[in-house]
Amino acid sequence: MPVTEENVREALKQVIDPELFVNIVDLGLIYEVEVLPNEGEAEDCNLKIKMTMTSPMCPAGPQLVAETKKYAGEVESVQDVEVEVVMDPPWTQDMMSDDAKDQLGIF
Repeated sequence: MPVTEENVREALKQVIDPELFVNIVDLGLIYEVEVLPNEGEAEDCNLKIKMTMTSPMCPAGPQLVAETKKYAGEVESVQDVEVEVVMDPPWTQDMMSDDAKDQLGIF
């Protein structure tokens, strides 16, 4: 099965913010997933992921980046994962899914 942004995002739902106990996809921390063909095997690819944190000084930042690389790298046919942490645009609660807002009691 070819790698798609959707199946990478699904894999990243395993990454749970340790302070909020909500996955990073539903929190709106994943801004971009770019699937890049690899020069080796036809179905192999690399990923470039742009993500943010809920705050610039997020103490869980290194853990979230490491787990993002880990779970994205476990998607079949993914060879390499590059994660870039960006702060623009700044994260807001509006970026969260309705499920995340419900889980956190935000209406």
